[in-house]
Amino acid sequence: MNARIKAILIAEGSAGIEPELLNTSTALASGPSTAGPGAGIGSFFFRSGGHRVRLEYKNDPGATLQVQRIDDVGDTHAASEEGGVDTSIGDGTGNVCISAGVNKQDNTSDDDDVVIFYKGRELVRGRIEPALLHCPEQAYITLSESCIFNCAFCPVPKLRGRTKTADEVRRMIDDASRTGNLRAISITSGIERSPGEEVTRAVDLVRSLTKYNLPIGVSVYPTRDSSIRLKEAGAVEVKYNVETMDREVFGRACADMDLDFVLTSLKDAVGIFGRNRVFSNFIIGLGESDRTVKKGVETLAGIGVIPILRALNPHPLRPDLIDVCPDAARPDADRLLRLARFEREVLDAHELRADVAETMCLPCGGCDLVPQWDL
Repeated sequence: MNARIKAILIAEGSAGIEPELLNTSTALASGPSTAGPGAGIGSFFFRSGGHRVRLEYKNDPGATLQVQRIDDVGDTHAASEEGGVDTSIGDGTGNVCISAGVNKQDNTSDDDDVVIFYKGRELVRGRIEPALLHCPEQAYITLSESCIFNCAFCPVPKLRGRTKTADEVRRMIDDASRTGNLRAISITSGIERSPGEEVTRAVDLVRSLTKYNLPIGVSVYPTRDSSIRLKEAGAVEVKYNVETMDREVFGRACADMDLDFVLTSLKDAVGIFGRNRVFSNFIIGLGESDRTVKKGVETLAGIGVIPILRALNPHPLRPDLIDVCPDAARPDADRLLRLARFEREVLDAHELRADVAETMCLPCGGCDLVPQWDL
């Protein structure tokens, strides 16, 4: 799998797959997420050639992407530059070029056991990767599964989930640790009653988790002192999400949030945690222009923050999104590639490294094209 193929997979977002391929007893399927815009939806992780992607799963023989066991597909070959694959899919510059790994020795593996087909043609081979807690090799846990904010793209306020106790979270991490596969602990949360209460909940929990001697990352809505408190508790990385850098879209889609406060908090966090340790999710597809995205990427990188360009995932519980953001749509592969390449250039210019992150979204890489890893 290369960056182009991963962009196609992210742009589609889901795949038809037989339930037998997702043996939940071996944690190949990640149960319904409880975090953010993907909450309530089950997924699996696909790994190929050193790259990883997360796809929603559905038992749908008509889906554009189909996952099959290699033993069941016979003698097929991957789509190539001469393969006649849908010409609307390019390399981000208008050039049609889909080059999968199965006919290239350095991108194949004896561990490959499944094939992903795109519109009936073989696209890429790889394997389904076990998820530990939410994602591979991490205990990525949502504390409060409800939120008093009502961002138009997020189903969490509609799901009205519960809040985990500290003991419950510690038991989950104990179980994950016993597998021998736990590499990091990541904590996120909605807002049950107030941002301050969630920060306190996270601080108290982080303090009790340092005994695992693993990197701990936290993603919450910031408060004036959240960064220093989380750092002193033992967190090594933080993520405060801007969601969008289009101020008009932000005002409509994230009416309960304060973009300027989030930006100030991010800048302060860099001073506390250091460069390459502060991140921010930036949704692509809410109706913003490429120019706005590029300006936003430059703004964030300029204060030492690594943006995470996240494809919009329209959720069935938020049909009202189209009323708030009439131009909202999941971005296509070309756009994802184009913007990810731009971000790579900006990060390089600012001497920032997305590939040194230890916790949360960047080392997982399932939902995004990660600069300095995928491209």
